[in-house]
Amino acid sequence: MAAGKIRYWAAAKDAAGVAEEPFEAITLGELMTKITQNRAELARVVARSSFLVDGSPVGKRAHDEVVLGEGSTVEVLPPFAGG
Repeated sequence: MAAGKIRYWAAAKDAAGVAEEPFEAITLGELMTKITQNRAELARVVARSSFLVDGSPVGKRAHDEVVLGEGSTVEVLPPFAGG
């Protein structure tokens, strides 16, 4: 199991109530399950967000296939308005 930190931006930060927090998870899918348990608003925001893992976009890859390394940083990027 990898330990790292997750950073929340914009609406995700508001929904999480913190800018960042530590995590322990093997995959991005496992991490998403853990952070959204008992946090309905965060689950709603995360469902429409994009993710970076160590600065690289996850894109359309299945979250259960994105393996997190020790010391990884995951960033949750909700959709941004504007042009």
